[in-house]
Amino acid sequence: MAFTGFGEITEKLRRSTVLIHVGNRSAGSGVIWSSDGTILTNAHVARGRQLSVRLWDGREFHATVASRDPRRDLASLHIHATNLPSVFVADSAQVRPGELAIAIGNPMGFVGALTTGVVHAIGPVRGLGPQFWVQADVRLAPGNSGGPLADAHGRLIGINTMVAGRLALAIPSNVVRDFLSAAPPDAWLGVTVRPVRIPRSTVADGFGLVLLEVESHSAASYASLLPGDILLGTEDKVFTSLDDLSKILEGRGARKLRLRFLRGDYSRVRRVTVRLGDHNTLRSVAAA
Repeated sequence: MAFTGFGEITEKLRRSTVLIHVGNRSAGSGVIWSSDGTILTNAHVARGRQLSVRLWDGREFHATVASRDPRRDLASLHIHATNLPSVFVADSAQVRPGELAIAIGNPMGFVGALTTGVVHAIGPVRGLGPQFWVQADVRLAPGNSGGPLADAHGRLIGINTMVAGRLALAIPSNVVRDFLSAAPPDAWLGVTVRPVRIPRSTVADGFGLVLLEVESHSAASYASLLPGDILLGTEDKVFTSLDDLSKILEGRGARKLRLRFLRGDYSRVRRVTVRLGDHNTLRSVAAA
């Protein structure tokens, strides 16, 4: 099937796609959301203090993190630039299986690489909780994360995030809209997590959330949690999905949360008390 002006469509999409650097290394991709300098990417891409964004024309700008949600794996950045070629955003609720999907990104150092495929499904993925994904058979590689997944008209339908089996998973554009319009969360734990199956597990179902990153001066860091620790749940509830962590963080005001986790050889379940919603906290109770 031929699409009139397909080359022009993909070129416009390339111009709305950016390369994100953390320090001196290439970290991933991003999308120009608005012409006044708002950039969307994954939270796991926008890690670190020194972020910069390179545009399609070679210009490079220092970037600041405006908001970040590790649960949804989204981050918005801001650069001091205007009249940028922002992407046109589609309603992801209207996306249907069988539609053409276009991905642009910077995989393995190849800037502006294009790949195409077909949307297979829109919905949850087994083992990743209730979160909806746009699932497509486009080929992604390290460096594609944070880049656009678009329809045949070049309209953004998702933010490419990971690969599960043979399918690429993208965060739907409507979820991105919700992220941008939401108020900052009161309970900031300050971690980036991924679901894992625990080897030699001491827990019944073997499910946990491994900490990929613990941000400095966060509730998790004050509680002595470390990257590599695996969260199992609270004293009352076992985690079975990413959404379980989000639910226990809901609420307002200062409060304490007791977490169960594994560390080291996973031979012993540990416990720690984390103080949430208390920005003046100097130190939480250390991990036991």
